[in-house]
Amino acid sequence: MHAPAPIRRLVEKALHIRRLTPEIENEINYELTRLGYISDVDYEALELLMSEMDAGRIKLVPNL
Repeated sequence: MHAPAPIRRLVEKALHIRRLTPEIENEINYELTRLGYISDVDYEALELLMSEMDAGRIKLVPNL
C-alpha cells in the first residue's frame, strides 16, 4: 500500500486549522530535505497553501 504524500498531509493540517505554524513549516522543510525531491501531489499542495496564504485565508503564526 502506498503511503500518502507527507507534505500534502502537512498542508491539509495547516488548511484545516487555517494557520501555518512553525512546527508545520519545520516538518514540511524536514520532509523536503529527507525526500530530496517533491512529488506532483506535494507540489500542488504547496501551491494551494501559498495561494491560500496570499489570499489571507491562512495565517503564518510566528514563533512565540
